[in-house]
Amino acid sequence: MTDEHAHLDTALESVINAARAHLAAVKAANGRVDDNGVWKAYVDLNNASYAYDDALLEAYGEVTPWDVDAIDPDLADEKIGEMADLVVADDPYPQVISVRQRRDYRVPSVAALLKAAQSARFDAMNGDEGADEPVESVGEAVLELLQSGDGSLAALDRPELEPLDGLVAVVEADAPLDLGAYADTDGAGPFAVSSADRLIGRLDEQPFVDLDDDEDE
Repeated sequence: MTDEHAHLDTALESVINAARAHLAAVKAANGRVDDNGVWKAYVDLNNASYAYDDALLEAYGEVTPWDVDAIDPDLADEKIGEMADLVVADDPYPQVISVRQRRDYRVPSVAALLKAAQSARFDAMNGDEGADEPVESVGEAVLELLQSGDGSLAALDRPELEPLDGLVAVVEADAPLDLGAYADTDGAGPFAVSSADRLIGRLDEQPFVDLDDDEDE
């Protein structure tokens, strides 16, 4: 090549090849956690991207949208070795760890909550048939917000719900939760701590108080 910056084409080809190798490794791992092949391919892709970005900056003063730092290959090999040790380790914990959470809310405006839930339902269903079906109760509204947030309680962090006290309990259980053992209407059974279970401890959650109000009192 006569191009004075031909090395840029070579660096770009390295990124493309590394990206293809990474995708192949991900497919081969098929969701396997801490797969050595995926990690090695990730390091190669990271470093190829870093090299291309650096070469582009030096040649033309331009940058890519990839905000990455170089990874030391030796440290990467060490990490792969650590992951391999974890894979072969045989150190199972004899009991199930159960994390149970409760969080209470006050509803400042029922109308505002229903409107927010209705909007979340419409967005989740992309305006398809049934998206306009009205949300008719506070409980249904909260459930709709949770479903729109994939079950995460973070979906309830919104002005339509005022957080009250809550708690998180960590329990050692002899057996994992069996959803089929409880009726759909049973809201207590799945959370009950049996005599065979052991409550390790709990974390109390309290909303922030208004310090000015406390001082006035």
